[in-house]
Amino acid sequence: MNAFQPNPADTGFVLFDVLRAPEVLAELPALAESADTDLMRQVAEEAGKFVGQVVAPLSRDGDEIGARWHNGAVTMPPGFRDAYQAFWQAGWPALSAAPEDGGQGLPAVLEAMLYEWLSAANHGWTMAPGLLHGAYECIKHHASPELKARYLGKVATGEWLATMCLTEPHAGSDLGLCRTRAVPLADGRYALSGTKIFISGGEHDLSDNIVHLVLARLPDAPPGPKGLSLFLVPKFYEDGTRSAVVCERIEEKMGLHGSPTCVMRFDEAAAWLVGEPGKGLNAMFVMMNAARLHVGLQGMGLLDAAWQKADAYARERRQMRAPGSSAKAGEADLIALHPAVRRLLDAQRAWVDAGRVIAYRSALELDILKHHGDPGRRAQAGRWCALVTPVLKAAWTDQAFHGASACLQVFGGHGYVREWGIEQVVRDSRIAMIYEGTNEIQAIDLLLRKTLPDGGQALLALLDELLADLGAGDSAARARTGLQQLAAFVRDRLLPGVHAEGAPADLAHWLADDFLRAVAMALMAWAWSRIDATPGAESPRWQNARQAFWRWVWPEFDMRLSMMGASLTDKPQPH
Repeated sequence: MNAFQPNPADTGFVLFDVLRAPEVLAELPALAESADTDLMRQVAEEAGKFVGQVVAPLSRDGDEIGARWHNGAVTMPPGFRDAYQAFWQAGWPALSAAPEDGGQGLPAVLEAMLYEWLSAANHGWTMAPGLLHGAYECIKHHASPELKARYLGKVATGEWLATMCLTEPHAGSDLGLCRTRAVPLADGRYALSGTKIFISGGEHDLSDNIVHLVLARLPDAPPGPKGLSLFLVPKFYEDGTRSAVVCERIEEKMGLHGSPTCVMRFDEAAAWLVGEPGKGLNAMFVMMNAARLHVGLQGMGLLDAAWQKADAYARERRQMRAPGSSAKAGEADLIALHPAVRRLLDAQRAWVDAGRVIAYRSALELDILKHHGDPGRRAQAGRWCALVTPVLKAAWTDQAFHGASACLQVFGGHGYVREWGIEQVVRDSRIAMIYEGTNEIQAIDLLLRKTLPDGGQALLALLDELLADLGAGDSAARARTGLQQLAAFVRDRLLPGVHAEGAPADLAHWLADDFLRAVAMALMAWAWSRIDATPGAESPRWQNARQAFWRWVWPEFDMRLSMMGASLTDKPQPH
């Protein structure tokens, strides 16, 4: 089994040539010094070495040995703790954290690239530091000065890991049903009591402490989401005593065995309030949004990992004669020469390449949102992040699973055998479609919360922005047609149809999944127009994937518009 290896040349082409990231970042005074191409390339090169040499080789043991629970303690797979200690001590978790908090103050896009590679190399290990940046932002923007003094630097640097404790046995995506209670104590803290499930990294031996961020209800809190407050409780307090937080067990899962998914019990654990009472979801939202972008990057990384394995196998395995083969009589061709295999591999590469353009652009927009001096430009960046994040999360995690399954097909029967490693990617990738808001919830968020309430204005403004960014050439012409079609569909059919007199109240819910997929296709068309217009993209490396996109991926766009049109004409009936 070949371990994943990052390819800084591919990602660098997207970052420096297609998106011209240093030019974008140079407009932000806070990042002007770090927006140096040579510096960014050096960081990427070193990140690639760490991921490929230290983290990737641990993936198989992480899957086969897994995390182990015993009497409330979790032991991580061999090598995991040493790798994590080296990771935080080298400063990798602190790439984009502010220097005053112990971070390096580098652009968010470098962190995005790092976590894409980490997810590809070892998804289970990466689950542990994956929540750090969101926890850092949550504490930084909502915690009291006292809490910041105790915890912000430790989380920013990654010395201590963090969790996000939301889900309960009876409350999954509907957080308004949470029952965990927080009772005020005489010393100003709160006693937390309740059970949280599906807590990634709730207990482990990677770091010396774990900072739990927990949603709970105060005694006088109203029902529903408005009654939730956010609390911080560590595994160990400053005096070394352990909090009353117990890991009851870890789940036996389909995949992701290297990441302990914990059932956590809070037995009147002393905790601090983070932010204002009843504003817990507001404080946690920063963490959840960061997590959703990272999950989209997980999808990209896992799909790339599957592609790498399948491509390498296709260049070694010989079977039958390829159409038009020049091989000698009796010889078999490499399966990489067979059209069915080429189509499959090139289509996955088309998804990865376009996804990187969209995800890295999103990371750049995050820095613009945080640092740009023009309020109008910040608002534009906020619009991009709000609309594009659910698309990245849903579409690319969906493709990670289905694309990895397609890559398994390249191996034939060998793909079903564990030693080749491709089946691990299929199993590990499936969870990303579920956590941080299922993909169906992302689609509902995009359509019902971010498109319909303002009459589609934000989405139409985004489409106009993409249209204005198009240049000349065949890809740009196709992308222009698609973006215009989507805008016209939203204005002329979707909005009038959903709001028509007598339209079913749940009509938009039926349309949401198709709508998100159509937006994803439109974003990919824009991304491929950007790639195709970039000097250097004329090589077979990029043109094969480009042709695969327009031939075998893009037709889904018309299909999704057609499916939505049919639902608007022949409206779904109640069951």
